[in-house]
Amino acid sequence: MGMTIGKQDLVSRIAQKSGIPNKQAEKVVNSFIDTITESMARGDEVRLTGFGTFKVTERAARKGRHPRTGQEMEIPASRRPTFTPGSKLVEAVKGQPAGIRRAA
Repeated sequence: MGMTIGKQDLVSRIAQKSGIPNKQAEKVVNSFIDTITESMARGDEVRLTGFGTFKVTERAARKGRHPRTGQEMEIPASRRPTFTPGSKLVEAVKGQPAGIRRAA
């Protein structure tokens, strides 16, 4: 299994790949995160073609059971951020080059 890449690691890798100083890369990463967060807070969908889609899903109120007591309880409606990976990301994780499909 792979390692965990934290925000500072991501900033360093972006700085190295793009040839910009770490301070600038950090501003870019922070702006990216802020923009997605603000957009989703408004209920907007953020679609990055090939990479994936960030969106808010609505969960209706429903009945559930308390895990310890088994007593029935009402679970309130909620909004949750979700990420759906795009085809290129899925293929990269599978280890196949994007755009190349295996015959079924």
